Amino acid sequence: MPRFKPYNHDQNAMVVINYQDQLQPGTFEHAVHYLIEHKLDLSVFHPQYRNHDTGRLAYAPAILLKIILFAYSKGITSSREMQ
Repeated sequence: MPRFKPYNHDQNAMVVINYQDQLQPGTFEHAVHYLIEHKLDLSVFHPQYRNHDTGRLAYAPAILLKIILFAYSKGITSSREMQ
């Protein structure tokens, strides 16, 4: 099983913005979040990660997919601009 960096949308530490509170129902961002978290099976990406025993924790595919879809929705297709 690959190891991913933990993420928590309800966090209040280090950032004064609670991202879960920012996702308003009916928005594109909320729809993307809901679909990726509840409807998609992203386990197909897990075999690509080889950090079971050693190596740095990876970013979860769900987070990366959300970033890419949100950027594409805003017309940003360059990985440098996404960064």
